[in-house]
Amino acid sequence: MIQKLFPLDKNYILRQAQFALEEELLDQMVYELKRSYTYLYNPLKLMDSTYAVILDGFEFPTDRIRMIYRQLCGVYRYQQQDNQLELLFDGKSHFDKFKEEWEAAFISMIRQLGQHEQYVKTMLRMTLLFDTESRAEWAENHCKAFINQHFGIRVVKRHGELVLKVS
Repeated sequence: MIQKLFPLDKNYILRQAQFALEEELLDQMVYELKRSYTYLYNPLKLMDSTYAVILDGFEFPTDRIRMIYRQLCGVYRYQQQDNQLELLFDGKSHFDKFKEEWEAAFISMIRQLGQHEQYVKTMLRMTLLFDTESRAEWAENHCKAFINQHFGIRVVKRHGELVLKVS
């Protein structure tokens, strides 16, 4: 992580908190994906071969889902307009406070996304129903585009830097 100016800047602390929770929240992301699939496509929980693969699957390449996690991290940091640290009187550090807030916001975000068939299908292609690298790459690109559209964010690349603009 590159720190340019202030080591106690809110964005740096928030990014560190997001990184510290990454593995735990990736597992939560897969759990919510299974839950969303059940809600959208199999509310009666009838066991078939696809449903069994989804429920029993835990082994898949995590690099694609990690990219989606990091994109959601960026969306959250971008949505946080106030970048000033506040005074905390409860004895917690800002790091702990940001971890709690990020975890709650992340779960809310993936539950909200899990209500959309496009998100669920593309996430399944990258994770639990992974078959080829090319299909996973295609699914990752579509998932990123859907997330940007869902949260109203456009990513414009100019001169090697990413500029985020609200649509």
